[in-house]
Amino acid sequence: MFKQNLPLYIMFLPGLLVLIIFKYLPMGGIVIAFKDYNLFDGIMNSPWVGMKNFELLFNQSQTEQIIRNTLMISVIGIAVGFPMPIILAIMLNEVRKLWFKRVVQTFVYMPHFFSWVIVGGIVLSLFAIEGGTINKWLSAVAEPYPFLYQPLSWLAIFFGSGIWKETGFAAIIYLAALTAVDPSLYEAASIDGANKWKQIRHVTIPGISTTIVLLLILQVGKVMDVGFDPIYNLQNAGVMEVANVISLYIYQVGIQRGQYSLTSAMGLFENLVGLVLVLMANFFARRCNQGLW
Repeated sequence: MFKQNLPLYIMFLPGLLVLIIFKYLPMGGIVIAFKDYNLFDGIMNSPWVGMKNFELLFNQSQTEQIIRNTLMISVIGIAVGFPMPIILAIMLNEVRKLWFKRVVQTFVYMPHFFSWVIVGGIVLSLFAIEGGTINKWLSAVAEPYPFLYQPLSWLAIFFGSGIWKETGFAAIIYLAALTAVDPSLYEAASIDGANKWKQIRHVTIPGISTTIVLLLILQVGKVMDVGFDPIYNLQNAGVMEVANVISLYIYQVGIQRGQYSLTSAMGLFENLVGLVLVLMANFFARRCNQGLW
């Protein structure tokens, strides 16, 4: 059996090595959160301080705001953004003109391959107070509006740009899941008098429910992880009251100021919360026979 599958094991080996080297081996660095780490002494020789970094972290006045902002952006992002790839996949699945479907797929997949630097430039060119396309149109009837400097409008732009960038690519998984739905179920539903909406509701969505639950559980595990790239490229001093999140804090305090132990403690806290949320989400999913494990 092993010899028959040897080519497959060899193909799997590079991915396994990448996982071990870049995901599992760095876990040893968690010990930095419990030490007064400095570059000269290294991880092993830096003095042990126990829970001091966590005490210092949670005694800071900005920590509560950072955690609150992270949770708010993540929860709203899941609530608004998670259904979008499902809706797009269902819409594309209903398209019968193959050429039109391919054209639409190309256009909705394309933004995924743009870096957030490019997306940030597009957002700036659209919503800047001076020279922004939207404000140029708006100036014909009213005063220019600081879209990027007001918390509510900034949040709308942040979520909107994220949905525009990732929805098309994320829909690929659901499109693949839709291919496993038995076409005879649609025929039976049509014979029973179900219109297109009822077919989607009672056949399509239940057919991909396992995939939806699986991806939702994984997404819940990222509630404390607001990506650094979108925040860094779209934030500005005017919206730091909502844009100051954990990933930005780790960059500013850990990388720029060299407080590695403090930000390691924050990172460990972030990942522990994510682990607990994944376990909780999977527990409730198992109650509905849809658990990840």
